[in-house]
Amino acid sequence: MTTNPPVDTLVPHATDNGVSWITLNRPTAMNAITHDQRERIISLLTTASADPAVRAVVITATGKGFCAGADLRGSAGSGERVAGDVARTIRLGAQRLISAVLDCEKPVIAAVNGTAAGIGAHLAFACDLVLAAESAKFIEVFVRRGLVPDGGGAYLLPRLIGPQRAKELMFFGDSVPAAEAERLGLVNRVVPDAELTDTARAWAERLASGPTRSITLAKQLVNASLDVDRATAFAAEATAQEINMTTADANEGVASFVERRTPKYRGL
Repeated sequence: MTTNPPVDTLVPHATDNGVSWITLNRPTAMNAITHDQRERIISLLTTASADPAVRAVVITATGKGFCAGADLRGSAGSGERVAGDVARTIRLGAQRLISAVLDCEKPVIAAVNGTAAGIGAHLAFACDLVLAAESAKFIEVFVRRGLVPDGGGAYLLPRLIGPQRAKELMFFGDSVPAAEAERLGLVNRVVPDAELTDTARAWAERLASGPTRSITLAKQLVNASLDVDRATAFAAEATAQEINMTTADANEGVASFVERRTPKYRGL
């Protein structure tokens, strides 16, 4: 009888210099995500939001794949399906995972080390910043299996690259190399494979030394901006400014400017 490894070895976690590192660690399965792994990632992102010691998050993986999508082999589903089962599974599964990234109150970086397919690609695209190794590639694999994109793909991609480009990727399911993904606007920067972790660490630690609450509020404003009209966006901006000006970091930023010194932000 085969014993499944504990989930904390399949998704190891560490916090270093204010950065929460979440690593997918099933390289033999190209880091396809199981139910247990998904729940752990969601829990770690929720914890990161509430933990003042965490000021940035990195999601990365081991081996040649970032994430090959959802691992459906362990899913229940051999029984009779009734109306609502599929929608409920998507809502409580893939959509919760993507929402956890979008709603995380700390900036999230994807360090994409290899193939990101299906929900794996959407996991990366939901992050605030995306770094990709030169060997990485992104695949909207759903059409190859006769499926509709899930995990927020039809929400995320048009906002990143426009509806026509999004349809091209979804209709054909072609593999998009890292350099092409950067050209399209899906990736912030492509780096040599050997430099991916160091670059992710440098970016994350830079974020972790910044004014955490102002970054969080900026994230929330940008994420909401494409879903609201100008008046609503402007009202949200004014409210965010009001909230931010009560923080210690905002006061430190203004004081450091007046005193002509480098600010020391504490994330408060």
